[in-house]
Amino acid sequence: MNNQPDNRADIRDFLASRRAKLLPEQVGLPAGNRRRVPGLRREEVAVLAGVSPEWYSRLEKGNISGVSDDVLLAVSRALQLSDEECQYLFELARAARPMRRAASRRKEVGVADPVHWLLDSITMSAAFVVNGCLDVVASNPLGRALHAPMFASDTTSEHGHANFGRFHFLEAASRDFYADWEAGAAATAALLRAEAGRAPNDPSLRALVGELSTLSPEFRTLWASHDIRFRHEGIKRLRHPVVGELELTYQSLTLPIFPRSVHTLSVYTAEPGTSHEERIKLLASWAVSGVAEAAESNS
Repeated sequence: MNNQPDNRADIRDFLASRRAKLLPEQVGLPAGNRRRVPGLRREEVAVLAGVSPEWYSRLEKGNISGVSDDVLLAVSRALQLSDEECQYLFELARAARPMRRAASRRKEVGVADPVHWLLDSITMSAAFVVNGCLDVVASNPLGRALHAPMFASDTTSEHGHANFGRFHFLEAASRDFYADWEAGAAATAALLRAEAGRAPNDPSLRALVGELSTLSPEFRTLWASHDIRFRHEGIKRLRHPVVGELELTYQSLTLPIFPRSVHTLSVYTAEPGTSHEERIKLLASWAVSGVAEAAESNS
């Protein structure tokens, strides 16, 4: 029984979108004046990749199953894919290959106690763990305090957990909270697109993408661009309701857990000696007092 998802549309749209971004002169071809659409023609990509036009046309229609790694690398070079885009193409090819047995459903596992201990030991940085759908599955007090608008959002209360995708695209307050809303939106959609390449049959991810596509025109546009992102790091600029503007560096790493699950640990840190460090210290104090007040109210 063939249990792999039909991801031919994703393959087709991804390859076509990368081809459309390449100018002929970027690959040493004459620009010409009879091009009806932007980018390279299929036959030009075929020549650059060293395959027949018929074969490449078949590939761009999504028939990627059984294609060798060498050919995928040749196509990646012809389209000048980035390392992440090349990895995404290989993920699409892997998902398209016939399964000899039913594909095991990705299991969502809990966060191990040592990871909780690690989070709690980080006191001057906001730290949290997300799964492949960008649900927050664990956080330290400063992480919750930093993202207080998200945890207080209806997008969190309606689903029982905070989700960066829902908050970013479905919560109006996110546009005030994120100083670089557009860049953050693009990164969020790209992370989800990369995850869809890894796990195209994940029902939770497909439901989330369907929800965001239905309710957010911005997400629909970004999803259609087929931009992907595996690494999540850089600068985050926030307008926090308690401490004001914050500029933080963030790093993320994948945690080694059950093979078909994905957990990522992210840490947001202020540069030492800056006003942002003073504000994050103030926020940390506020977070600790909030935890103490909650404990007292529950006692």
